Amino acid sequence: MTPPLTFTDTEAGLLGRTADALSAYMGKPVIAEIIAEAEEGFEWVLFAVPLAPGEDAAERRVVQAGGPGARFLGSRGGLALEDDQPLECEFLWAIQLCGLEGVRFIKVDGDGEEVAWTDTLADVLPFAMDEAPSAADDDDEDGDDDDHADDEDDDEDGWDEDDDGVRH
Repeated sequence: MTPPLTFTDTEAGLLGRTADALSAYMGKPVIAEIIAEAEEGFEWVLFAVPLAPGEDAAERRVVQAGGPGARFLGSRGGLALEDDQPLECEFLWAIQLCGLEGVRFIKVDGDGEEVAWTDTLADVLPFAMDEAPSAADDDDEDGDDDDHADDEDDDEDGWDEDDDGVRH
């Protein structure tokens, strides 16, 4: 049975990109998994870092991710995870769906405490995650015109050289 409060495809995509961005930011694989609480009537997503074999988890909040029917999001931290193989992970945080008026998302921190309530998913994400940039944005990201015609030391390839010939 599918719970009535489920993540939309757009929300799931944003959560997957968030896990991928966290993997890049932390330099560790971060996985995101949607878990359905059918009896409670909602879904939630957990963000976690898989523990290395033999890694001491004594001072970490450990959760089990994966298993039969796992719904991973994003690139799974670059790991080749088997859907039916559960793994121990360090719990980072989670987002739970909620049916309260004006509240769709509840953020749960690494200690299991509810720390934020909002109707907008982006408000509880650690990064500003917009839609993919347009081609026009790629042309000139920093707003400069990148015209260095007035630089005396500007080389043909766009590098500046100081008096010692060092490029920068």
